[in-house]
Amino acid sequence: MYVYDNPNIRSLNLPFFRWAFLDFYASNWHPLTWISHALDYAFWGLNPVGHHLTSNMLHAVNAFIVVVLVTRLLEAWKGNAAIDVPALLPDRRAIFITAGATGLLFGIHPIHVESIAWVAERKDLLCAMFFLLSMIWYSKYVSDTEQNTGSRFLNKQYLFSAGFFILALLSKPMAVTLPAVLLILDWHPFNRIRSMKLFYSAFAEKLPFFVLSLLSSALTILAQNAGGSVSTAAPLPARVFVAGKAIVAYLGKTVLPLNLIPFYPYPANQELFSFEYLSSIVLVLGITAVCLLFSKKHRIFLSVWGYYVLTLLPVLGIIQVGRQSMADRYAYLPSLGPFLITGLLAAWIMNQMRAMQKGALIAKLIALATAVLVLGQLSFLTLKQIHVWKDSLTLWTYVIEKEPGQVPFAHNNLGIAYDSLEMHDRAIEQYQLAIGLKPDYAAAHNNMGNAYLYLKRFDRAIEQYQIAVNLKPGYANPHYNLGVAYYKMGDMERARTELRTALKIRPDYERARMLMTEVSN
Repeated sequence: MYVYDNPNIRSLNLPFFRWAFLDFYASNWHPLTWISHALDYAFWGLNPVGHHLTSNMLHAVNAFIVVVLVTRLLEAWKGNAAIDVPALLPDRRAIFITAGATGLLFGIHPIHVESIAWVAERKDLLCAMFFLLSMIWYSKYVSDTEQNTGSRFLNKQYLFSAGFFILALLSKPMAVTLPAVLLILDWHPFNRIRSMKLFYSAFAEKLPFFVLSLLSSALTILAQNAGGSVSTAAPLPARVFVAGKAIVAYLGKTVLPLNLIPFYPYPANQELFSFEYLSSIVLVLGITAVCLLFSKKHRIFLSVWGYYVLTLLPVLGIIQVGRQSMADRYAYLPSLGPFLITGLLAAWIMNQMRAMQKGALIAKLIALATAVLVLGQLSFLTLKQIHVWKDSLTLWTYVIEKEPGQVPFAHNNLGIAYDSLEMHDRAIEQYQLAIGLKPDYAAAHNNMGNAYLYLKRFDRAIEQYQIAVNLKPGYANPHYNLGVAYYKMGDMERARTELRTALKIRPDYERARMLMTEVSN
């Protein structure tokens, strides 16, 4: 839908830009992402090499920006003698070790595979790049305002930060949390919030950012509603408990990235007072309480935890969008928090070894071997996870193996993959499994009809299309497919009737219009 079957990105002209900025497509509004895909198409067409190359380059740039950002934040922390001056950072070497380790983990961690290997997640990479650049320019603005007392809103660094924030929102609305993240940075490491009066001042300074966030949120809800992606099936308490579990699960998969799955199904029955959900809520509250307890002496922990939870907030499912309970791609920006803590730990270990009087060489060798082992294992897991995204057959087979009997649309999509390989009997088996899990699955009935049509079993194909129409009356595809079936059977009158219905439902249905012309002639 984003690239291969998206006719809108195939020309960089005025109608394209009008569509990118003014239309909702695939339940989203992110015009800069569409421009990125259109530029790739202009250079590479449908050759996947170029699209993947762009994603890899953007991720590499993001890893570098992480190093720069963390360096600036740590220097601000170390230079702020008014608060907990960190013994962890005795010199610039420790700062560079922390920043380098954070960037390295960001670059090779397997939880980021989905955002890069899946070309449709270009929005993650663009959003993160501009999000991080906005933070860097904000840090420059803070440094500038400490020396000068000009107008905040006319400050060049402030305007650059706001500009990059706008670009982040135009790439993916997950950036809406940036104003709150900047307030966290004002508290620590910038130490600009030391009283309620200073908090109000910092908040007022972010008002343009908050207004932009509200506008982006409104557009996103409209786009998701237009695409039928917003769900209110689960009651609010259930969504809160699922969100609590997701916060812990993301943290667990960042620390121990095993069993990463392209799709985590939303639980059908949430037993809210089961150990699984209660323990997650208790753990989230416990971590928050510990961070608050140590916040007077060690602000870094509450600052990082606040960043982690805040950046996850839009995708925790409080407003449920889609059928997933969580997704690896949602951890792309939030994972920066745990990576920073790991980088600080690496710097602390290096400092301890430098202070050792005896056994320093052995300790350094052990630390080096441990680092190589950890990074090697992460790289191995990343390569293994990349293979999952090799093709549709591999992807959906993997999802079904990991979540058997839980994901009807995985069977449907695997059926489509078999159809594309002209393995129609195996495709029909998958569609039947999908319908067995979800009897009202109109798309699976429609696709099964297509498989029977390929096999020239017109009676069975028509039967499946009619079931799809009955299940979902406003569904144009089965009407078009019925038109194709009747056309191939030589029944032009019925073909015209079905094609007219398809075009009435979807006036821009080009294939239906072309076949209608042929049938009418």
